[in-house]
Amino acid sequence: MTGDALQARPVGNRGAPSSFLLRYGSQMGIIGVGFAMWLAFVAAAPRVFMDIDIYRAFAETTPLFGIVALSLTFVVITGEIDLSFPSVMALGTAAFCLVTAYGGAPWWVGIICGLGTGVLCGLVNGFLVASLNIPSLVITIGTGFLFRGLELVLMNGTGVPMTAEQYPEMHALLREPLFGFPVQTLWMVAILIAEWILLNRTQFGAHVFLTGDNSTSARLMGVNVGRVKIKAFVLVGVTAVFSGMMSSIYGYYFWPSTGDGSLLNTIASVFLGGTSVFGGTGSVVGTFVAAFIIGAINAGIVSAGVNAFYTQLAFGLVIVISVVLQTLIDRRIRRQSLTGR
Repeated sequence: MTGDALQARPVGNRGAPSSFLLRYGSQMGIIGVGFAMWLAFVAAAPRVFMDIDIYRAFAETTPLFGIVALSLTFVVITGEIDLSFPSVMALGTAAFCLVTAYGGAPWWVGIICGLGTGVLCGLVNGFLVASLNIPSLVITIGTGFLFRGLELVLMNGTGVPMTAEQYPEMHALLREPLFGFPVQTLWMVAILIAEWILLNRTQFGAHVFLTGDNSTSARLMGVNVGRVKIKAFVLVGVTAVFSGMMSSIYGYYFWPSTGDGSLLNTIASVFLGGTSVFGGTGSVVGTFVAAFIIGAINAGIVSAGVNAFYTQLAFGLVIVISVVLQTLIDRRIRRQSLTGR
């Protein structure tokens, strides 16, 4: 394991590599990529990237998918994947709108119902994956269609305005700047801190790493692997709904298509941030940095005067290079773990 994973390993693994480079190689790598990319953007478009407005825009829009990416890191570390979260974003926000706009309930009741919907979606995904041993890649595609279809039926394909006049408290919580700083990023930082503690300083976090590293060994050590995976899916469900409500408040309107377009950015942030595609290794800090890199690529390419069609090419290159480097680092760590050198 690398990065935060080493901090969460059981005491019996003290023989693992302990050098700074091996412990924090993934995080250092992604920070280095981000810094190099920033220098390139500054050189190509200095007027844009020396202006505070571009960073304010990043701080407002990146958390709309970055918050989900932080939680998705837990699922990927366990060796699973969740492709249904865009639909959960819409379904949970639809539950909020049905309770408040149509039901007349207070906004805080709507939040509880929305987040509760996210919990139920996570439980469904987690149960199907952990209890029935259905591959998460397949089943979350199916539940994604299921949740989206349910949302469209409930809303009859229509949207709901979410203006400041209708939801002043929600705008104060999720949209209005706090002391001049975008509140979206403040929420993302708060969730980052909470999930970093959860992943690296709790028994649940240690079990997440153990499950992804070797589920058979984890079971022999007394870890309830199924329960760990279910909790990870529930975490994604809750933050997906929160992100969906934040996106709708940011856009002043809940669209039935809420969540569409966030899938690739979110998954790219997780893998670019150093979380292993094989499970057992990952870092929410790396995901946090990677989310802002993903958010900056499109603006950087357009600002540099390059055709916007090159955006996906840049995404692909960055992700492929990151995964290759991460695999090489992981192999080196495992080799040194076995040889002790």
